[in-house]
Amino acid sequence: MNTVVPELQPTPERRTTALLSHDVTLRGATVTLRPMNEDDWDVLLKWNNDPNVMEMADHNEFTESTLEELQLIYRWISTHAYCFIMEVEESPIGECWLQRMNLQRIVAQFPDQDLRRIDLMIGERELWGRGYGTEAIGLLVAYGFNVAKADAIFAPVMADNHRSQRAFQKNGFTCHARIQEPDGRVNTDLVVWRNEHEAAGAGE
Repeated sequence: MNTVVPELQPTPERRTTALLSHDVTLRGATVTLRPMNEDDWDVLLKWNNDPNVMEMADHNEFTESTLEELQLIYRWISTHAYCFIMEVEESPIGECWLQRMNLQRIVAQFPDQDLRRIDLMIGERELWGRGYGTEAIGLLVAYGFNVAKADAIFAPVMADNHRSQRAFQKNGFTCHARIQEPDGRVNTDLVVWRNEHEAAGAGE
């Protein structure tokens, strides 16, 4: 999971008591994205408390998360995102979501566009590098353009997470900007636009 930016931090007035449900299931050749639900806290807690997983997903110094902390974050995100659990052969391997763009540095550049973002984390480390993330991104991109009718889909990715960058690039994403973080690390905003997606023939 990418860093939760300040405007997404749950506040008392934003707290919800359960994940906002949806009925969207996306199926690929090997990966299925099914709705995240209140039965998924065990795996979400496991993945978010694995320092090796979080090293690739969050540029902040690793600290363990409590169940309550994760519930606040995921439940709030679910109010404006399609939150999914990634499954292979009906076993959960990670999580992802397609949400409305919330980074003001991007929203301000394209105020009249429907912008979305993808966040994705494969929590089972032994399954890294098998193409599951690439397939999941493709499913989210197709849904984002063909059903949600987004104008562009972004992916904020840590610059040193080369595996994740390649997975997005295989789905047509290119570099939009490089962002210098206060701690000196650089993050990359990747993007794919609807017209590019359609021109490549992926929107058929």
